[in-house]
This record gives sequence, C-alpha cells and structure tokens, in this order.
Amino acid sequence: MSGMHLSKEFFELIKAIGESKSKQEEDRIIASEIISLKKKLDGSSSSSGGGGGGMMMSPGSPIPSMGTPGGKGGNNALNSKKKAREFLVRLLYVEMLGHDGSFGFIKAVELAAAQSIMHKKTGYLICSCCLSPDHEFRFMLVNQMQRDLISSNLLECQGALVAVTNLITPDLVSTVSTQVMGLLDHTSEVVRKKAIIALHRLHQLSPDAIPKEELVDKLRKSLCDRDPSVMGSTLNSIEAMARVDVRPFKDLVPSLVSVLKQICERRLPSEYDYHRIPAPWMQMKLVRILSVIGKNDSQSSEGMYEVVADCLRKADEAGINASNAIVYECIRCITTIYPSQVLLDAAGASISRFLSSRNQNLKYLGVTGLASIVERHPKYAADHQLAVIECLEDKDESLLRKTLDLLYRMTNPVNVEFITDRLLHFLRGSTDPYMKKDLTGKICTIAERYAPNNAWYVRTITELFRIGGDMVDPAVATNLMSLIAEGTGEDDDEEADMVLRKQAVELYVSILGNPPNRMPRVLVETLAWVLGEYGYLSSTMNLDVIIDSMCTLLESGNIAKIGGGAATTRRLVLSAVMKMVAQYGSCPAAAGKCIDEYTKSQDPDTQRRCLEFMTMLTTAPYLLGEVFPVDASLEDVEVDVDLSFMNGLVAEAVSNGARPYQKPDDDDDDDIYAAGAAATGTSAFKMTPYEKPSEKTYGQGQMHGLGSTSMGPAGAANVALPPGGAMNVHGGGGVTPVPVAQPATDGLTLRSTANVWGKKAAGAPAPMAPATNSFATSTNNSFANSNTINSPTSSGGYGGSSSYGGSSSYGGYGNSQPASAPVAPQKTAEQIQKEKMAAALFGGISATQPPAPVAAAAAPVVVSPQGQWGAKSTAAAAPAPTPIAPAAPVPAPAPVVTAAPAPEVDLLGFDAPATTTTSSSSVDMLAPTLMMDEPVAPAAPVAPPAPEPAAPPPPPAAPIDPFADAGLLDGVTQTSLPSFSSPNALNSTKFEFGGSPITPLAINTPQFGEHWGSCPSTHPISIPSSSSVNTLSKFMALCEQAGCHKVEEIMATNEGIAACMAGGGSSVALVHGKISPLAGGTSRVDVTVKSTDPGLSQGLSLYLQNMIR
Repeated sequence: MSGMHLSKEFFELIKAIGESKSKQEEDRIIASEIISLKKKLDGSSSSSGGGGGGMMMSPGSPIPSMGTPGGKGGNNALNSKKKAREFLVRLLYVEMLGHDGSFGFIKAVELAAAQSIMHKKTGYLICSCCLSPDHEFRFMLVNQMQRDLISSNLLECQGALVAVTNLITPDLVSTVSTQVMGLLDHTSEVVRKKAIIALHRLHQLSPDAIPKEELVDKLRKSLCDRDPSVMGSTLNSIEAMARVDVRPFKDLVPSLVSVLKQICERRLPSEYDYHRIPAPWMQMKLVRILSVIGKNDSQSSEGMYEVVADCLRKADEAGINASNAIVYECIRCITTIYPSQVLLDAAGASISRFLSSRNQNLKYLGVTGLASIVERHPKYAADHQLAVIECLEDKDESLLRKTLDLLYRMTNPVNVEFITDRLLHFLRGSTDPYMKKDLTGKICTIAERYAPNNAWYVRTITELFRIGGDMVDPAVATNLMSLIAEGTGEDDDEEADMVLRKQAVELYVSILGNPPNRMPRVLVETLAWVLGEYGYLSSTMNLDVIIDSMCTLLESGNIAKIGGGAATTRRLVLSAVMKMVAQYGSCPAAAGKCIDEYTKSQDPDTQRRCLEFMTMLTTAPYLLGEVFPVDASLEDVEVDVDLSFMNGLVAEAVSNGARPYQKPDDDDDDDIYAAGAAATGTSAFKMTPYEKPSEKTYGQGQMHGLGSTSMGPAGAANVALPPGGAMNVHGGGGVTPVPVAQPATDGLTLRSTANVWGKKAAGAPAPMAPATNSFATSTNNSFANSNTINSPTSSGGYGGSSSYGGSSSYGGYGNSQPASAPVAPQKTAEQIQKEKMAAALFGGISATQPPAPVAAAAAPVVVSPQGQWGAKSTAAAAPAPTPIAPAAPVPAPAPVVTAAPAPEVDLLGFDAPATTTTSSSSVDMLAPTLMMDEPVAPAAPVAPPAPEPAAPPPPPAAPIDPFADAGLLDGVTQTSLPSFSSPNALNSTKFEFGGSPITPLAINTPQFGEHWGSCPSTHPISIPSSSSVNTLSKFMALCEQAGCHKVEEIMATNEGIAACMAGGGSSVALVHGKISPLAGGTSRVDVTVKSTDPGLSQGLSLYLQNMIR
C-alpha cells in the first residue's frame, strides 16, 4: 500500500516501530497495538448486529460493511473493506514481531472470500504467513480455493494457485490436484506457469497423489511450451527433481542443449534480455541442470561439451555482472561433469580473469571456482600462486574464509607443512566460533592424510590442542595416543618408535609449566596419558620433578578449574601420577600428599582410586609394578572367564560348612543358552563382529577386501602416517557409469520452438549425429572444432540448425586487438617474499609448461585447420604461416605432416618432444617415441635464413610408416628406435603422467588392500609369453623403475604389488602382477592396474605392457 492510503494510526505505528531503541520499547508498542486491534474487532462484531449507521454484516458476505442498508451503503462498504484490509496488515506486523495475533485470523479467512482481487490476495497472504500447517482454519479455505481455481477470472486463478503452494497440507492435496492439473492447459501463459510450480509443490507434499511418472510427463510437455516463461518455470521443477533422481531426465540432454543454444543465439524475445544478456537466469538454470545430469556420465557429458563452451565464451566476452554469474555457473558445471581438457582450460582462463580483478566479489568467485577445480585438477592452481597469497592477506573476511577452503582442497604431501602452518596461524587470530570449528576439522583431516612423518604429526596435533581446545574431536586425541603407543607398527622399527615416544615426552614436558587455565581439557588429558606412560624417557626433567609438577598442576587446577573443571580430567591426572610413582620406585612427598587429599574427594571414582592406591602403597608395594606395568597400554588383558582363581577359596568355604552354589530353577533363559552352547560346542553368545558392508564399485578385482581395519590389540585405531599414507581417494570423473538404454520415442523434440521464439523461421533441423568429442586445442586456448563446425552440413551438436560461435555475441565484445607485451617491473622485497610463500604453498602441484620458443623462422610450422572458433595468429614479428594442405607435403629438412584431430585427453600422460612446434597442444599417442625415453640422436643445428630464397629441395621419399602415410604423426620426426624387447628397453626413465613423473606411494600391504576396492578405474593386461620379464624380481624392478613403490613380493605365489601417485597425490595407482613360469625360460605375466584416474590407469598399463613385451 502506498502512503496516501495509510490511515494516521497505521502511519504512526510504522513510525514508532522504526524509531524504537530497544526490544522492550518495541514490545510496548506492539502490546498497545494489540489492545487497539482487539477493540476494533470487538466494535466491528458488536456493531454488525445493530442497525442504523453501525457496522453490519451483509448477507452472504464475510466483510463487515458500514452504514445503513440504504442507497448510500456502497461507498461505506468500500471504506469498510479498506479498513478490514488495513486491520489485517497491522495484524501481520504483530505476528512478524513475535506476538500472538490469532484473534484476528478469522478476518483473514473472511477476506479471502471477497470479490475484490486485492482483498482476496490480502486474505490469502495473511493466511499463508500466519496459519500453522495444522491450523483448523486451513480447512475453511479449501472450498474457496476450489472455486477460484475453476474461475474464469485469470486473477482469481493466479491468486488461488499461489495460495495452493502455501496453504495446502499433505492430507488436502487430493482436493485440489485435479483442478491444478487441468490448469496446465490453460490459455493464459501466466496461469500455466504458476500451475507447473503448484503441481510440483503438490508432488513434494504427497508423492502418492501426484506420481512422479505423471509429473515428469507433464514437465516434458511444458518444456516444449510456446511461451518461454512457461519453459523457464519448468526448468525450476526439473532441476529440483533431477537433484533427487536424475534418471528420468537423462534423455533430455539433447532438448536442454537445444534450448540453451537458442537462448545463446538470441532467439528469445528481447524482453527476456537483461543488460544485453539473453535470459541470464534461464541460462544459469539450464547449465545447473546439465551439470546434475552429466555428473559421472561420460556419454551425457559429451553431448553438452559444445554448448557449455559456447555459453562460457559468450558470457566471458560481455564482462558484466550478469554474464559473470553465467561464467561462474559454467565453471561449476565443467568441474562437475565428466572432465574435458578443453573445457577445463577455458574454465582456468576465466578463473584467472576473476582472480586478477580488483573487484572483491569477482575475486571471491575466482577463489570459489579455483577451489572447485583444484580438488580434481590441481595443476590449474599453480598458475595463480601470487593471487592466492594476496587473498590470504586480504582484509575481507569472506574472501579469507574461501581462500582458506582453497588451501585445504589443494593440500598434498609436499605442501602440507606450509598449509597447516598457515591454517594454524589463522586459527590463533580467529574469534568466530564457526570458523574455528571449521578450521580445526580441516587441520585434523589434512594432518592425518598427508603427514610427512609421525613426529610432525604429534607436534601439529598438540599445537592444535592448545589453540582449538575443546573444538577438537576427542577421537583425534585417541588416534594420537595410539600412534605414540604403537609407532609404525613394524617390529624392526622399535628404535624409531622409542625415538618418537621420547620426542613426545619432551614436547609435553615443555608444556607442563603452562598455566592450567590456558590448557584445554583435551590437552591436559593427552599430556597426562603421555607422561604417565613414558615419563621415564625424559632427559630434560627427572621423573620425580615431573611427578611434583603434575601434583602442582592438580593443586592449581582446583582453583583454575583444570580441564574445565571436569572430574574425568582429574582422574586421568591422578592415574598418571600413580603410574609415575610405580615407575619411580618410591612415592615422593608431594605425590603422597596430593593422593591423600583426594581420598576425601566428593567424586566417588576419584576417592576409590586414591584409597586403593594408598592401601596398595602401604600394604603391598610390590604389586605396583604389576598393576601399573610399563608401556603396556595396548597389551591384551587376559580374562579368566571361569574365575578359576576362586576355586581354592570356594573349596575352603565348602569344607567349612558353607552351602554349595546352586543355579536358580526359574532362570529359564540361562538354560536355553546353556543347552544351545552344549549342542554346538561353542559359546552361547556370538562374539564375532559384523562384516563390513561391501560397497559396489566398478571393476572390483581379486585384491578387493585385503585391507585391514582392525583396531589393534587393545581396541585403539592403528595410526600410521608415512608420506602419502592416507590417500585422497575421490571419484572425480573416474567412474564411467553404464549408460541407460532409452527408447527411441522418449526423445524430446523442439522443432516448433525455434519458429515461435526466433525472429525468423529456422531451417529444418538436420538429423542428429552421434555425440563425439570434436574439440581441438589451439595455442591461445580458444575452442576449435575441426570435425563438426567446419563441415557445411553440420548441425552444430544437439538440436537446432545454426552453428555456434556465429556473428551473434553479447554486444560485440571480444574483438579487441592483442596488446603489446608490457615491460616487466623490478620485483620488490615484498614480492620476492610472496613468491617464496607461493613456492612453499604450491609445492607438489605441476603447472602447465609453456611451449618451447621457436628457434628460427625456417623451422617447419604445422597449422591446424581453423573453424569458426579457430585461433587468430598473434605473432607480430614474423608473417603468419601459410596453412599446409593435407595432400601436398611441404619440402623441409624434416618430414612435416598435417595436423590431425588428436584425442582430447592425453591418457598416457607423456609430453611431446621439445623440438616439435605445433599450433595444437594435443599429443600423438601413436608415435612410438612417446612410449619410451630412449636416447635419440641430437638434431642438427638450424642454419640462419639466407638473404635470398633458395631453390626448394626435391620432395622427400614416401614414408614407410603407415601412420605417416595417413598423416597421424603430427610433425614428430621419424627416428629409428630400438624394439621394446631390446636390452635397452628397460633403461628408460620414469613413467610420466600429465607432464610430470609419477612418485612412489609408500604404503604397506594392509593399506594397499584397503584402497584396492576404492579405485574405480581398472585396466588388466596379460602377456602370454615374455622373456625379458620372466621372474618376479624383474617385474618388481620394472615397477620401481617406472616410479612405483614396491609394497610386497609374495614369493610363494609369484605375486607382487606396487603403488604410486600422480598430480601431487590427487591421483593414486595400484599395480598387482602375477608371474606364471613357462617352458623355455619365458613366463606369462598378468598385471592389473587400478587407479582413481582412468587416464593414469590406462597409461600406466600400456607402459607396463610395452616394457614387458
């Protein structure tokens, strides 16, 4: 309501609420308003029954009317409706400010039945906001909503549909579902749009009344609606349902891609544009739906690669807030669907633009996008080292939090120490409880997962105890104690375990002098356990001095509330004092005094412990060594279930006349259990633990289930943290689900949609081609499609007939000329310090290496065909190279072959030779030189260009290699190579993946078996006969030479296992091999490679296969 329609009382109410200085003053204002409203309601009720000029209730109308029933009642009735409407709005303020306004709800129900649409909407609004789901007045509104849903008035239908979504409860869905479903075919697009939302809400309330299959069928039909607003409304319901169950929408990828393509090509009316961006909210909604459908589905993802790339490119060119939101959604989609190297590069470029912006909001988007991409593809973070360091020093708390989350996601075994130190630094200065809780959990996770050694883990967790305090999970303290007690778990490392325990003791001895009020409970309890078990190992403080310090801690803790005043903490400290007294051999005076004081404690458990210890100390001190053994925290306790040590006492008592024990006759349950045990010869109780539920994973092999999750001798978790001991196993794109077969008739066609939305009629759609990966990478990371886009008959992917990347763009952006390279300024001391921090932060993350510079202009250059997304040459010094026709070879010192479409992802992970310069970053997997790093004769130096053009040399002879005939070598020089079975074949360097050698993953056999089933990608290979690798020792030597860690050789079965990791620990590979000797000095070799990354497992398996042959 505008100000001119407000009464003076209402205006004063709003003014008083806004000017109130405290909650008490506001409550007084609302209390006075409630009294005033009740008086008006009572006056309306009393005057409604009178005559003359009073307020009356007209027959059949729920709205009170003023004046007599005479001819002048019309204007008075209108005024009374305005007063009733204002009454309800004032009542809504009462409810919003936390007071009870139920006395006026009946007026809202009455006003919902008014003839005026404004009053009807007001009544529905008050009922929607104030009536609880179980309020009895909701039943009174059902009949009115049913009448409005079938009304011929569009405004009444719309108001009823909005009320249905807010007022209908699950038990009332069936009363309005038929009417709502009928409105899906209404002639008004506004009614159809609201009906879709209402129907989805009814399905959420009662899935039985509105079946999912029926709703999905209605949504498919509405997606093809002639009006774009109805289609946009349908997208909301599709997204919500797809997040619950994506299977019914898998076959909608072509339709959704076609809709997004038409929006990007500006086929929607201009009223849907926002700042020259075509329907940005619809674009974001479609991209989100595609990301949900394409997650872990390579087939669906391939169908959306092209349109997502086009949407990202056009939005990135606009450079305004609306387009930046689309770019961010595209980045999230790219990092969610099955990975595509071309799209990942484009997303990395957009993230770089965000991070380099001065706008804090765009920086926040950049850090958020980088956090989403770095978890599975850490190499993209290495290009933004200084930007991340600057965000860490930013004063914006929101940006700082998001940057800390980025640090957590990019942690690996190399940079874990630096990142943990930074997180602890921010944890010390944080005052936000939520942020402290979040940082504490993240530090615990990365410390357990990537700890470089056990000593570092102990120091880090202890420092976390000091800072985080009670926010640390108690299980972390239990794991720390188990690590100190067990060590590495290896029998031959007992000396290293003792060194670890001694370091832990020295660490906690140094903490012992801190004020008790600054020591959290978890730190005090851990300190008490460590010193109680291994205090005798200290070389800086004698054991009696440690005992005195512990007693002082107890005495001062009574005043300072040690451990928060918890009784369990005092018990643990007392137990530690008793253990050290037993180790020391005598009881110091301070310990005796302290324990004697606690014999009078109000805590029964503490009192009992102290009394038992004092009795033992005075009567049987020789038992202290048995009751408190040294370093026996994890030893098994032998329990005599038959209580045989009591046999002598029982026999003596019986001989003295005691009555023998007789089992009660009414104990039927014991008889049943005893009979069952006697029949089976086993215990009546099932003492075996339940088996661990097996998870269904793709490619489970024979090593699945070999992991050990036992809790150690005394039930404590085995904690062993070698470098990379805890693997970051995730399913990021590693699982390729089996595509669901869909009937051919289920596909959704939008042939008529283009004619409706577009300004001109679209041509007949070409037949849909199977989805293929037709992207090729160019030198400036633009998108070039050499297979589909250049074809004159291509349909441009799913749906539609016009190709992507045409003349349409967001305002003509993206046509700027390349600027000259700026002069690098001198680095300051602050910049050098930031670079050092970045080097420590981004350790273990391989950055994308720049292409090698061209040595001379005479060197051959291969130019890939440019499509509509082709790269433009940015070279200024030399003229642009002339494209080489595929059929005519160019005379040159070395054979030059035209560029052929290369696979999008380098599955083998090898880099191309540095001497080859192409306009595409693709790698030829068929060239044998890429399989081994064997010595190759150095290339002859290139002569400088002659001043006069020389006569072209005669064309080279036709190559013998059939791949060269087909033009598949992509400019790689043809060099004769030795056979893979030659003696020099085993002398190659480590296997490389993603441009970097793999690194050994130091784990033991139980950890290997534990993670075997967690690796989704499996590539088995079998060599029927091999003479080069015919023994198990040679196979393990081959694995170590490739860069794997030898986990174990099983000589009895001729089996061996090895492990490695790539990408700074983001990808893990496990190798299992079996050697079967054959006659003639050869052996059959069966190898299974499992990995979290399908490219790593496939590349490593091919590498081993070629080396074994």
